[in-house]
Amino acid sequence: MAFSSSLWSSLFIPNPNRNNRFSTFSPSSPATHKLSTTFAIPPLSTATAADVTGAIDGTTIAVVSGGFVAGLTAILSLTDPERRRREQAEEVGGDDKEVVKEYFNNNGFQRWKKIYGDTDDVNRVQRDIRLGHSKTVENALQMLKEERSLEGVTICDAGCGTGSLSIPLAKEGAVVCASDISAAMVAEAEKQAKEQLVSSVMPKFVVSDLESLEGLYDTVVCLDVMIHYPQSKADGMIAHLASLAEKRLVVSFAPKTFYYDALKRVGELFPGPSKATRAYLHSEADVERALRKVGWTIKKRGLIATQFYFAKLIEAVPM
Repeated sequence: MAFSSSLWSSLFIPNPNRNNRFSTFSPSSPATHKLSTTFAIPPLSTATAADVTGAIDGTTIAVVSGGFVAGLTAILSLTDPERRRREQAEEVGGDDKEVVKEYFNNNGFQRWKKIYGDTDDVNRVQRDIRLGHSKTVENALQMLKEERSLEGVTICDAGCGTGSLSIPLAKEGAVVCASDISAAMVAEAEKQAKEQLVSSVMPKFVVSDLESLEGLYDTVVCLDVMIHYPQSKADGMIAHLASLAEKRLVVSFAPKTFYYDALKRVGELFPGPSKATRAYLHSEADVERALRKVGWTIKKRGLIATQFYFAKLIEAVPM
């Protein structure tokens, strides 16, 4: 869905590699592809404090180093971030789904519409996220087109945001069903599609959460939506998306590692004056386990990483 695509809603943290990496898929084995670095730009130190603090409307921000993370281990053990998450959800009227819907129909829509767009009215952190997201879209398209033409292929873009993937898919000749929980995002995606698609078949745009999606498609794509699902619910979401796909499921998610998880918890120590959505990281092993449970296996995998954006991208197929 929408924010999904930037992988940061409740906090911003720098990539521990300290530089921006733009990656593309390259063969590593007959059944597995990985991402390799192709470009680098200056490290986080070139971003000003104003760039970082202005990145997302007063939501929680953590800009820390590995050494600082280690120094805060004892503090983290004394905090109760889950209680703070519950309080944040209550402030905007309910569970994670309601929080996400509220955010992306209001303040979040304006912010992410700008980040996903081509306006120059973004700071350096937002521009970095824009580039990371566009690279995820580019790599997803590369995955989908690698083995055959997309002409006539039915694809469900689950969590379409402003149409950054749906529109290119339609240009490739795919028959696209694009959905998002945010009516504002869907309206913007449809507007962009009408402006950009002249001779291509228009995607079918639907306002829907993932759990309510129906139909059967050759391929289902879900980019950066799992950030909104705890692992207990992510398993069910993965199973449902797989049930909609006949041949391929392409998913991206924020990877859970010790370092990233520690940084996320540090961010929770510093709640901002406004609240966005809660962010959940997922280990690749958990995602793979959920897929195997419903009879699917990972065929291709890779990582897209910049200073303020990182995502694992996988393609799964039936076993």
